[in-house]
Amino acid sequence: MVKGTVPKSAEVDAWFEALDHPLKEAMMRVRRIILGADRRITETIKWKGPTFVFQGNIASIDPRTKKNVNLLFHQGASLRGKHPHLEGGGATVRYMRFGDLEDVKAKKSDLEAGIRAACALNAEGG
Repeated sequence: MVKGTVPKSAEVDAWFEALDHPLKEAMMRVRRIILGADRRITETIKWKGPTFVFQGNIASIDPRTKKNVNLLFHQGASLRGKHPHLEGGGATVRYMRFGDLEDVKAKKSDLEAGIRAACALNAEGG
């Protein structure tokens, strides 16, 4: 586990500046938590939203829904450990959803654990 905040990407900063979304503050908090979970993580814009990367894609914020913040874990089905807030039944992807800023705060520990597990998986070549 390598804690510490990574400098934010100007590209992702610009994306957030232009974003008109009812849960923008919650999305920005998710971003800060992810970047603070492991200093090796970088961020970029892929698939029309922020994607967090360490030796491959870790997670992406999907801004299309307005009801909640959808965070897609690219290899969520393969993450080690228990992650009670990950949802989905497909072979690969899992989602963590947040209803509002308070929900992000409540799920912070699980979000950090999921991000660290994704970094570990990618470091192993998973």
